[in-house]
Amino acid sequence: MQTLYFDCFAGISGDMIIGALLDLGLDFKTLELELKKLSLAGYQLGLKRVLRSQIAATKFDVTLANDHKHQPHDHNEHSHKHNNEHSHDHNHPHSHEHDKHHDHSHEHEHNHEHSHRGLQEIYSIIDNSTLSDWVKETSKKTFYRLAIAEGKIHNIPPEQVHFHEVGAIDAIVDIVGACIGFELLGVKNFICSPLHVGRGFVNCAHGRFPIPAPATLELLKGIPTYSTNIEGELVTPTGAAIVSTICNEFIPLPQMRVERVGYGAGGRDPKDFPNVLRLLYGELTQNDNSLHQTPLAKNETITVIEANIDDMNPQIFGYLMECLLKQGALDVFYTPIYMKKNRPGVLLTVLTEQNHFENITATLFQETTTLGLRYYETNRRTLARHSTQVTTAFGLVDVKFACLGNKIINVMPEYESCSSLAQKANVALALVQTAASIAFEQQRETLQQEFYKG
Repeated sequence: MQTLYFDCFAGISGDMIIGALLDLGLDFKTLELELKKLSLAGYQLGLKRVLRSQIAATKFDVTLANDHKHQPHDHNEHSHKHNNEHSHDHNHPHSHEHDKHHDHSHEHEHNHEHSHRGLQEIYSIIDNSTLSDWVKETSKKTFYRLAIAEGKIHNIPPEQVHFHEVGAIDAIVDIVGACIGFELLGVKNFICSPLHVGRGFVNCAHGRFPIPAPATLELLKGIPTYSTNIEGELVTPTGAAIVSTICNEFIPLPQMRVERVGYGAGGRDPKDFPNVLRLLYGELTQNDNSLHQTPLAKNETITVIEANIDDMNPQIFGYLMECLLKQGALDVFYTPIYMKKNRPGVLLTVLTEQNHFENITATLFQETTTLGLRYYETNRRTLARHSTQVTTAFGLVDVKFACLGNKIINVMPEYESCSSLAQKANVALALVQTAASIAFEQQRETLQQEFYKG
């Protein structure tokens, strides 16, 4: 399985990720054509080879139209505020270069349409493109993580966050462009090193804050970080959002057969410190007994929606569950509760990804008697899940299986597939399920080898 390892000894930002992907072999013209599928104008992409402490690296830039006060953005980045000040965000190059010529403000951008974009507008730009489903969903999940972080810092719901900088053109290019690159290079597995965050203070619209800045630190919860004597903000919100969305683990370099290496340059070239992001592309080579070195499970953010109901026809609950699952809900379940005046009721709980939130809440208001909903974001960790078919004496049976690292640990024949064959053969359902489980065990080793070949 093709693995990408993020070696963040000098931190990480959106433009450094794309620069490193281009250095790995991502075709620049193809990236340009893919980005043109977005209804997004007013920018140009730049590419050049540079040296950082005598290491050759690729520098990726985005230049905005009418951006005549400064050079191309080293746009990593853009966060930490929700007003019209531009003291810390995309007006300075990414965290790796706080040079004097970037200290000026960008008042001319305050009237630009791209300076104030809400989450739904960004979703619309992505959804209305002809990019692949994986690129769309991963890009939206990344922006949603940013919205959660910004919303928590400013005590507002993520849907109300307006990305004055993070939602600007260069950030959309960074996030969507990175996802395009991952897909074009065929990456199936993402691992990241512990993150070097830098040290000192950074000037934001709301004041002077310690590094990591608040939104970045929120995004890095649960992720190993460290600081050295290197001054400056090394990890940006966009860089943190991308790796925290796609990476399964944050560990030192695992056993890996490296096929290619790419270097993405930051904007500044300090002495005795290579200001680059290094990406390693290849395959993991762990022994079977080294599961702890492989990506074990996927971390992601989901939305939990709840409502207490005590006045609805019970027949509607079954119908409602079917509707919600068809609309993309991850799970729907009902819990018996006692409400006011000791009335028996039902706690309705829906788990969903954020991109289905609006449709699901509309259905809940339409189909139930509730007058209000509670919702909140939470983290979950899931095993990698896959499907296959096995041959039994009763016919082909669909089987789901889950992996922990490189081991298949959970196998479950699909109920609908088994029940259909049981009825057709006029045998007990358990007999078909057992036959499917035995058939899977006979193919387990072959399936596992095929899967880990990518």
